[in-house]
Parts: sequence; structure tokens; C-alpha cells
Amino acid sequence: MDKATAESASRVSIEALGRQLDIEYRLIAPENQEADLIVFLHEGLGSASMWKDWPDQLCQQLGCRGLVYSRYGYGQSTPRPPDEKWPVHYMHDQAREALPALLEALGMGDERPIFYGHSDGASIALLYAAMYPQRVKAVIAAAPHIFVEDISISSITQAREAYLNTDLRERLGRYHEDVDSAFWGWNDIWLNPEFRNWNIEEYLPQIRCPLLVIQGEDDEYGTLDQVQGIKRIATQAQLCIIGACRHSPHKDQPQKVNREIAEFLRHLA
Repeated sequence: MDKATAESASRVSIEALGRQLDIEYRLIAPENQEADLIVFLHEGLGSASMWKDWPDQLCQQLGCRGLVYSRYGYGQSTPRPPDEKWPVHYMHDQAREALPALLEALGMGDERPIFYGHSDGASIALLYAAMYPQRVKAVIAAAPHIFVEDISISSITQAREAYLNTDLRERLGRYHEDVDSAFWGWNDIWLNPEFRNWNIEEYLPQIRCPLLVIQGEDDEYGTLDQVQGIKRIATQAQLCIIGACRHSPHKDQPQKVNREIAEFLRHLA
């Protein structure tokens, strides 16, 4: 965790998912109360600190406030018990219960934020926008999953081998209080045969807000069928396909991503 992130991170207690949870979060430019709020939702192995300073740069460029947080089981938030397995509908639960509880606890329950979600976080953002259409101003979904593909399972299997046999565990441990909680919670459910039929396409018609969907041409965790599937169902979606870009557009092509987001939000205004 970089020094600025470590010094500014806080925790808030919420009741969700059948328990009391401490959630790590960080606010960006909270004094700018009249500005739009962007909520950043991290990927399946991410955390508040793994974003590094990209959310700060984006919020500064756009003149927005920001909320960055670590979901249950990640970062400095309450770890997942070793014997707990996430259910197939874990992303639905995050969207339906945990995210609303967090916004309410932070006094943001009445706001209509813009959501930037990456990978699993993008899927959660789409689900939240479908479940609570009146509470969302816009969604920016980067490398989203709406169904499970062979390429996803292959890459997640490779991640498992890397976690067991390389320094991946040590590198992830810089960002998570309990690195095994974060890794195995994500890896076990994605490689569970029951998860192969996970699909959120039925929720997409319920999304009413503007959508910007971003994906790298070289994404190792999903094909362009994901973003094209969103466009086919949620016809208001704008697609941004980026060359020379893998699964993390905000890391691989940050300037391009920032420009696309700025243009998207300019039209909203």
C-alpha cells in the first residue's frame, strides 16, 4: 500500500450478508460536496489500495468526489473465514446488500453516484444499476463479466497455479490483510463447476442509466462477446474497445480510459 493511501484509509462498520462487517474505505475530495460522486468497485483480486492513485487522478481531472473501498474478504476489510465458501450468487449479494449498506453507513444513501467497476466490480455495478435503477446516475463497466467463458476459467486456473508455485501470494499480500481470504474466496467459486452457469443477462434490461463499457482487445479473462452482449441487451450502452490492452484498462491504457470517461460524462452533463 502506498503511503498516501495507507494514511487516508478508514473503516466503517456495516451489517450485511448476515453479519457485522468492517469495511475499509477511502474518500477522495470529500469537501467538494456539490460534485458528482464516483464509486470505484475493484476486481476479483483487488482492494482499495490496489487502485493506487488512479482514482485520485481521474477525480481530479473530472472535478469529482470519489469513494474507494475493499469488499468483504479483501484489503483491510473483515476477512473471509477459512471454511467459508462464497455462493454462486455472491456478486448479486454484494449489489443487493453490501453496497447499499456501505453507502447508507457513509451518509451517501440518498445520492445517485456514478459507478466505475472493474471485472467482478463491473458485474456488481451492473447488478446494482439493475436492482436500484433510481439510485444510479451512470455506470462505467471495465472488463465486465455477464456470463462465464472458457477463457475466464483457463486464466483463473493459471492464476491458481501461480498462487501456489510463484511469488504471486507474496505480491498480493502487500494489499490484503488476509491474502488467502482474498485469493481463495475468488478462485474457489470461479472454478466451482456450479458457477459455470452463472449469468446476469436477465438483469441487463432493467438498467435505465447511461452505460460506458470498456474492454481491452487482449483481455485474458474474457472475449468481446461480453461487451457485445451488454450492447445487444442494454442498447443505450456505449462500447469502448481498446487495442494493446489486457484485463485492466485503467492500468494498461490510463490516458485513453480517462479521455473516454471524460467524454462520456461530458455528454451526461
